[in-house]
Amino acid sequence: MTGNATFRHDNTALLAVTSVEAPVVVSSAEFDERLAPSLKRLRLSKRLLERVAGVTERRWWSPGSDFDDAAIEAGAKAMAEAGIEPGEVGLLINTSVTRRNLEPSVAVKIHHSLGLPSSAMNFDLANACLGFVNGMTLAANMIDSGQIKYALIVAGEDAQKTQEATFRRLNREDSTRQDFLSEFATLTLGSGAAAAVLGPADLHPGSHRILGGVSRAGTEHHELCVGGIDGMYTDTKGLLDGGLELVVTAWHEAQADGWAWDSMDRYVTHQVSNSYTNAIIKAVDLERDRVPITFPHWGNVGPASLPMTLAQEGASLRSGDRVLCLGVGSGLNTSMMEIAW
Repeated sequence: MTGNATFRHDNTALLAVTSVEAPVVVSSAEFDERLAPSLKRLRLSKRLLERVAGVTERRWWSPGSDFDDAAIEAGAKAMAEAGIEPGEVGLLINTSVTRRNLEPSVAVKIHHSLGLPSSAMNFDLANACLGFVNGMTLAANMIDSGQIKYALIVAGEDAQKTQEATFRRLNREDSTRQDFLSEFATLTLGSGAAAAVLGPADLHPGSHRILGGVSRAGTEHHELCVGGIDGMYTDTKGLLDGGLELVVTAWHEAQADGWAWDSMDRYVTHQVSNSYTNAIIKAVDLERDRVPITFPHWGNVGPASLPMTLAQEGASLRSGDRVLCLGVGSGLNTSMMEIAW
């Protein structure tokens, strides 16, 4: 065995996955207008976000609403869809990157607002854009062990504050082309929220079985994408190259351990950009028409991105379809999870 092992789940099912779209649509053309002074001074062309990243718009929250309110809404929707009462939940994991304080956790407000019982464990799990999938894996292990019965995983993201700060920096007279390139990925971010309910498969016939998957770490790349409340700085090429190497290694390790992912019915990937998606498709030879694309209209919604895409695809999936969730997060880490729909 090299690196991280593959893993299998015995009795865990995805009972519901829901999303909440932020209501304010902000186009990349509007971003170009906000950055017009910088683009002109640095002799950079407009429509870079559309031509290079493939992001035509993203969403922001309306004034008076916030990312954790949206996570609460998504969580309530997921429990209602799953037919689970708040008192039955034994675990709440918030996987949001966005947070307004270092402590307490974002999870505590969500736990309180959803009326979850005192017996329900609650905490934040932070692992960049991979957090939601990691949260599902952790919850599945706890359900399989019998420690809990039902788990609620949530994520809510707010890109606006970080992007507003980025506009101010890039429009300064002393900003450079390198500054623009290192913060370009920040402009692809979007706002949104998602939630999922997991529970014991044997109590929910016909539910979506979580079968297992693989996880691998490439932490030698931990400085390629570094983000905070005020901004995110990315070595885009290094991140893509390192992420691809990690994905290919994890893919082949899983194949060697008996997983057959060459002909899945759907590949639900973390949504970043054109170049990222095309590179993943080529690297492991995926069928392009089985890879749903949401980043052109939502942008990169961090850990909420993958479950939002999965929630969108749910209506077109049929019982028995095989779905592979595949994500890469800054750090770098990758995880792949198979679901039998």
